[in-house]
Amino acid sequence: MAARPGVKQRAASRAPALDRKAALLRRGERLEAISVAYNAVEGMIVVGAGLGAGSAALLGFGGDSLIEVTSAALLWWRLRSARRGSTARQEEQTEHRASRWAGGLLMLLAAGIVVEAGRQLVMRQEPAASALGMLVTGLSLVVMPFLAREKLKLSKALNSPALRADAHEQVACAWLSGTTLAGLSLNAALGWWWADPAAALCMVPWIAREGWTAWRSGESGAEAR
Repeated sequence: MAARPGVKQRAASRAPALDRKAALLRRGERLEAISVAYNAVEGMIVVGAGLGAGSAALLGFGGDSLIEVTSAALLWWRLRSARRGSTARQEEQTEHRASRWAGGLLMLLAAGIVVEAGRQLVMRQEPAASALGMLVTGLSLVVMPFLAREKLKLSKALNSPALRADAHEQVACAWLSGTTLAGLSLNAALGWWWADPAAALCMVPWIAREGWTAWRSGESGAEAR
């Protein structure tokens, strides 16, 4: 039996919206793939430089990069599953799970920075200068704001708290890049050894707040089911 005209019209009206959502999801997948590749390389380089220089700020920054790899991989999986035709319920469950993971990783990062920066302040450990660390953090000041801006736009278009949390990890990385670079520069130029761990600690309240917000978003969604 032929479909009624009203059914055909509704199906036709839904098609552009579905096509637009699929395009947004594909763009999100590409952004997350870029995030995984960039942060993996950045993290390995910066952690090595941080260990060599004894820098809390570099180690915190490198830890953030490695956490972002996990977060971006989770979001890639979430976006890909949505594009490949998961049901609305499955998509909602994946979203809440990704939100909790992203939030938990942000809070883990905040705790790690506090421990390492606090240790260096108590021990009065003076980090060595790191030209490589300064180079990589400077590059991230360009790359991270771009990724954050694009992900924030997508999170609004897709109504995704998990993607918003992931975007804020990029924002945190950009701010950490700036504070880390400032700490490294002040230590190298003026011998202010405390500037390095102090720079790392400046971002802890903001990172922890965003992590808690993302975690609660995931928890609230899970309780509502």
